Amino acid sequence: MGGKVVFKAYDPDQLTFLPYKLEELVPAGHPVRIVKQVVDAVDVKPLNRKYKGGGASSFHPRLMLKLLIYGYLTNTYSSRKLEEQAAQNVPFMWLLGMKKPDHNTINRFRSEKLSGVLKQFFSQIVQLLVAEGIVSLKEAVFTDGTKIESAANKYSFVWGKSIKHNKEKIKSQLDELWKYAQNLANEERLDTSPTTFAEVNAERVEQTIASINAALAGQEDVDPKVKQKLNYAKKHWPENLAKYDEQEKLLAGRNSMSKTDPDATFMRMKEDHMLNGQLKPAYNLQISTQEQFILNYTLHQASTDYQTLPSHIEQYESLYKELPKAIVADAGYGSDENYGVLQQKGIEAYIKYNTFDKEQKEGIKAFSNDSLHYNEADNYLTCPMGQRMHHVGDGQRITSSGFLQLISRYQAQNCEGCPMRGACHQNPGNRIVEINHSLRKHKQAATERLNTEQGIKYRKRRPADVEPVFAQLKHNHGFRRFLLKGMSKTEVEIGLLSIAHNLRKWKA
Repeated sequence: MGGKVVFKAYDPDQLTFLPYKLEELVPAGHPVRIVKQVVDAVDVKPLNRKYKGGGASSFHPRLMLKLLIYGYLTNTYSSRKLEEQAAQNVPFMWLLGMKKPDHNTINRFRSEKLSGVLKQFFSQIVQLLVAEGIVSLKEAVFTDGTKIESAANKYSFVWGKSIKHNKEKIKSQLDELWKYAQNLANEERLDTSPTTFAEVNAERVEQTIASINAALAGQEDVDPKVKQKLNYAKKHWPENLAKYDEQEKLLAGRNSMSKTDPDATFMRMKEDHMLNGQLKPAYNLQISTQEQFILNYTLHQASTDYQTLPSHIEQYESLYKELPKAIVADAGYGSDENYGVLQQKGIEAYIKYNTFDKEQKEGIKAFSNDSLHYNEADNYLTCPMGQRMHHVGDGQRITSSGFLQLISRYQAQNCEGCPMRGACHQNPGNRIVEINHSLRKHKQAATERLNTEQGIKYRKRRPADVEPVFAQLKHNHGFRRFLLKGMSKTEVEIGLLSIAHNLRKWKA
């Protein structure tokens, strides 16, 4: 038989002679102590300037910053849950000195006070990492992007093409109504000169419909369907056109946006739970890392990565007043504009272009433009049969990002009867090719750089440096969707997430 069972004394109502000290309940090395230490070291003057003064007293911005950073470090993103943690969770209570901001105060601070200034605190914390010798702002950084879903309703889409189509439809129908009125009305009652509506707006449509109605007034043989269409047009077209104009301003050149979060663009999400790449309102997050620490983050409305790099680099330079020695990125960033920007800034571009991997395995595709030898001294190409292709003109092309490319055209002299004609090109006449010499040179330089010993090391290191950071943020810490709407607010969320990631990894 076993001995007598003995239980430890337990009396929840027992009073203690001295109250517990929260200091004793937070162990040394606890992450909350790191947050306190780091936030106490940063300069919060930019935040102080956001307070107007007067009225009721406010919670200290350093306290609020600690609350949010530690909240994001512990995967507590909701303002209501942060309010709850401040009242119940011992590390939060210790960090805040028993202060208890409510969720409205927390949300206002995050949405308003941190907007536009959080990146300054982020950069100060990165400078602390530099001082510790953990990262270097002058060495190579590894850049990549991911898409994070907006808090907007995914069915609230507005498409730029749809707006254009609807405006064209109104122009066409207005033109038909005007011609109908011209044929039916007297010359004195309506201008009978040929008229087309190249551009319509709410005011002009309203005036035109009024003119048509006045011209048709008293006419007995007006088609009832025309009257019905005019009534519909008078009631709806000006309002619709005003709405389309406002939406086009919000789109600012984009092809889509969300009605409930106009800053969000519809992007194809790889990690959709149905694995079918659904289009959802989202933002394109770009980060540059080193040793899996985030050194720079930017948020973009463009869905393609290559359009984001110039502004991403500009922010790096703005934050730290210096630039990295090199940028390592995948083929999504390999464009004429990006290679040129990096070259101009003196940054080594270890960036693939879209056909780099295939060329490394299979070589340059026979008969492609890249396979044609170029004689720079005399400005001609050599075709696969060894004949010259003479320069016949130059042109320009503007990319979707607004970048101007210079294009040179070359034409073969005699393709008729060539034994390679079928494999070389199918078009009638002599072959004409277009060459972007700037991009051609950048691609040659990129190939040489990527195949150096250093280039091969960077290529192997890139997926192990930057991609795990996204896995940490999205999968390990469950941040797959923004809580707030609008570019300024979502940038704050990403900033808090990036600071939390760096602190979590710093003292891990």
